[in-house]
Amino acid sequence: MSEDQKRTASNDHDRVAISQEQQAKITEVRGLIGQLSDKESVYCSDASISRYLRSRNWNVKKASQMLKQSLKWRKEYKPEEIGWEEVANEAESGSMYRPNYNDKYGRPVIVMRPSRKNSKSTQGLIKYLVYCMENAIFNLPPHQEQMTWLVDFEGKMSDMSFKLARETVHVLQNYYPKRMGLVILYNAPILFQPFFKMLRPFVETEIYNKIKFRYSDGHREKEIMEDLFDMDKLESAFGGNGGTGFDINKYAERMKEDDNKILSFWTQVKPVS
Repeated sequence: MSEDQKRTASNDHDRVAISQEQQAKITEVRGLIGQLSDKESVYCSDASISRYLRSRNWNVKKASQMLKQSLKWRKEYKPEEIGWEEVANEAESGSMYRPNYNDKYGRPVIVMRPSRKNSKSTQGLIKYLVYCMENAIFNLPPHQEQMTWLVDFEGKMSDMSFKLARETVHVLQNYYPKRMGLVILYNAPILFQPFFKMLRPFVETEIYNKIKFRYSDGHREKEIMEDLFDMDKLESAFGGNGGTGFDINKYAERMKEDDNKILSFWTQVKPVS
């Protein structure tokens, strides 16, 4: 593996302060997960292993088991190889996208609009979710490892899929630990409350505590959003001045450019001999 790959460390861009004791646990995890391919070694940076350890309260055995499952999934699913053309059909309606700005903490933003999903294919929608996650991670600024989700409950919510919601939670919790910085559920309708109550047992407490309900007519809502976002960039749907925020043609161009960068990065990694 080249020095550039080691330095990039799975393109995390994040550099977390790690104590001597924590470094020892990271080393212990490395011993438990065994020999890795070059690509897996790039993914398993110290920062990455640290996220798995933190998600399991620094329990080495549990973190190792979680990481092994994640590596197995990545080997089979190949999330880093998903290209725009594979998900363009799901993306064209604007059901999910990464706007071209971060929040004030430097976290990339992912906007989700459940009512706009373009199909009822759980498999297709999850693939697009994974594509968005990989893209957002690749675009993380220095010293940042998390992202912010803005979920806009515009339109009708009558076709909400519990299966899709549960699978989304499963993927985010198990394969992208410590990536969720904040989840804002914006203008969630009353009928969403029982749906969310059913979903609650599947959501880990840490992520649950990061989920915040916000309403356009709520007390201090604008002030809260101003504390988090540059209002001139934030979409009007969330009380900002940034217009509609989604143009499929411009978005496709951005994603294709990112695809080329991501492909270039991962093709530097030598395949398993």
